[in-house]
Amino acid sequence: MKLCVLGIGRMGLPMARRLCAAGHTVQVWNRTRAKAEALAAVGAQVHDTPAAAVAEAEAVVCLLEDGPVVAQVLFELGAADAMPPGSLVIDMSSIKPAEARAHAELLAQRGVSHLDAPVSGGTVGAEAGTLAIMVGGDAADFERAAPVFAALGRATHVGPHGAGQLTKLANQMIVGITIGAVAEALLLAERGGAHMAKVREAITGGFADSQVLQVHGQRMVERDFAPRARMTVQLKDLRNALDTASALGFDAPVTALFERLYAQAIADGLADLDHAALFVELARRNGMT
Repeated sequence: MKLCVLGIGRMGLPMARRLCAAGHTVQVWNRTRAKAEALAAVGAQVHDTPAAAVAEAEAVVCLLEDGPVVAQVLFELGAADAMPPGSLVIDMSSIKPAEARAHAELLAQRGVSHLDAPVSGGTVGAEAGTLAIMVGGDAADFERAAPVFAALGRATHVGPHGAGQLTKLANQMIVGITIGAVAEALLLAERGGAHMAKVREAITGGFADSQVLQVHGQRMVERDFAPRARMTVQLKDLRNALDTASALGFDAPVTALFERLYAQAIADGLADLDHAALFVELARRNGMT
């Protein structure tokens, strides 16, 4: 397919590289051009504007910071108006469901289709092509996007426009809350005299086991909080979940508690660390270094 990727960051770079390796013709744009230049070596063409990048694309993949940035790139910087009629936007950014629905409506007015298709799996999944992709939109457009998704991971059509983003919020609620549960439990075990690494090993395979225990729990054991998914991104997702819950008249007290914990961690200087660094905030509260 003739593809375009808008946003070449921590996720966009490996995902665009995989699309090139899969044989697609890939055009790319990033606000800071230097971040996209590395893709020229694998066959991508780098552009100075999003409008130039999308001009001949059958599908445009967005991997941008948040909903307002997606709206700016599509509707203020000229991308949507430059896309060919009948083309498809596959927005893999993590934004609010309401924003995704609004973007779909504005694109439809221009004769352009839309899927909201956020992902889970982090940079490791992006590099390996094992992302979980949650897709909202029309079933026919989901089928059209199959060659794109095949290079990136496992895609599931979960409902109409906005449903992909709603699923991603559910994912981020579970991840953010589980990180807190793992951190608090491991710290309690250590305070009581147990060996943290052995506690994690002992509960592996039981009902408490999870990908979070395995990956983030190991980071906690090793005190390795180099950013893969930043604290600030986790907080953004929890706040988007709470905004969505409020709009639906849904009470989410557990998510609200963790929104406050992540916000305090960021206020305490942990903004640039991995979201597993909630461990550091909980350790600080208990006087544990």
